[in-house]
Amino acid sequence: MSGGDPAGRLVRPFTLTGGRTRPSRADFTLITTVTAVDPPPAGAARPQPEHLRILRHCARPVAVAELAAHLDLPVSVIVIMLCDLLEAGRITARPPREVSGVPDLELLQKVRDGLARL
Repeated sequence: MSGGDPAGRLVRPFTLTGGRTRPSRADFTLITTVTAVDPPPAGAARPQPEHLRILRHCARPVAVAELAAHLDLPVSVIVIMLCDLLEAGRITARPPREVSGVPDLELLQKVRDGLARL
C-alpha cells in the first residue's frame, strides 16, 4: 500500500473512478503538470477523500506520473480523477512545453564526447 498513507488503500481503483475506464478528456500525459486551485471555486462541492489526497499533493505543481507514484495508484485512475477535478475547477493543468525542432549540434557533440570518456 501507499507509503505516505498509514491506513493503506481501502477502496479498489475502479470504485474511485465510478467504474469508468476512460478519461473524459485527452489533456493529460505523464508529464502534464497539475496544480490545485486555491481557493476552490465558489460553490464547489466537497471532493471525495481520494480527490482530497490528490489536491493535497497538487498544492505545488506536480507531474501526473509523479502524482500516481506518490498515491500508489495506476496512472489511468489518476487521469480519470484529474479530469473530474479539472472539470470542477479544482485544478489547473499545464501541458509540457514544446521543444524547438532544431537540435543543438554543439551540445549533442559534447554529450557524445562525455559518454565516450565513460
